[in-house]
Amino acid sequence: MEKLLEGTTWLGHDSFRIVAPEGVIYVDPWKLKGGEKADLILITHEHHDHLSPEDVKRLQKPDTVIVTIAAAAKQLQGDVRVVKPGDTLSVKGVHIQAVPAYNPNKQFHPKAAGHVGFVFTAGGRTIYHTGDTDLIPEMAHIQADVLLVPVGGKYTMTASEAAQAVNRIQPKVAVPMHWGDIIGSRADAERLKAESKTRVEILEAE
Repeated sequence: MEKLLEGTTWLGHDSFRIVAPEGVIYVDPWKLKGGEKADLILITHEHHDHLSPEDVKRLQKPDTVIVTIAAAAKQLQGDVRVVKPGDTLSVKGVHIQAVPAYNPNKQFHPKAAGHVGFVFTAGGRTIYHTGDTDLIPEMAHIQADVLLVPVGGKYTMTASEAAQAVNRIQPKVAVPMHWGDIIGSRADAERLKAESKTRVEILEAE
């Protein structure tokens, strides 16, 4: 089980750093306190707590590749690859699929905005970072070893809805995110753990 999360660091909110044989991968880097330079940066959408041009610039090297949607790409420089839900690509040996992320019944992340989550391979495992989303039908078709899932409610799914997502996707391990900053609490993370039928690891933010 530890190997599934090897090299995975939660950076708070929904930011992660994953160090794998393929390179150093960041998802939605925001309010970073430091860290290694990035080989690959995945950005789910353009909201300020997910797209931080300052943090991205701090992580970039000349050969850093950024994968994001068009609305976020406008604010970035360098090797930026634009995706929309359903797209797939490979970058530096990492296979990446952009999948839908949206709120069916809230105004924060409408489906028409084209926000994404990412399913990607790194270190011999498949990782699904949902992005800012509710429990949506498309999740029924996603397979992943590691699920990074929001639990804060309001802008995303609640902890109980996140547990439904975990039980639907059946990863080998799930990690709660979108708690402890802006919205969500440790109680939400614990609720996910209590209601999930698979293993949940609550990480401490770096």
